Amino acid sequence: MQTELAGTDIVILGINRMGSESQNPAACEGKDIPWLQDTPGVACWDLWEVTYRDVYIVGRDNELLGVFNLTENDLGDPADYAALKAMLENAAGAP
Repeated sequence: MQTELAGTDIVILGINRMGSESQNPAACEGKDIPWLQDTPGVACWDLWEVTYRDVYIVGRDNELLGVFNLTENDLGDPADYAALKAMLENAAGAP
């Protein structure tokens, strides 16, 4: 199942870093967000220089539109939540 933001074409998925495969069952249990496993052949965490809990916002042509870190930004804070929501809506071209 893909998780989509209502009224947009946003698809959300997670990518686990290499070496953390043992965390996959807990990351997936009871959740609907697709969860992928990074591999040596792809190494997207290295290519993208990912920091733990980064949200990468990628456009339709796989261009990087923004990065939002969930450790530095608490989604329990209405301002941080609104900032991420706005980034996602802007990426989707929402009005």
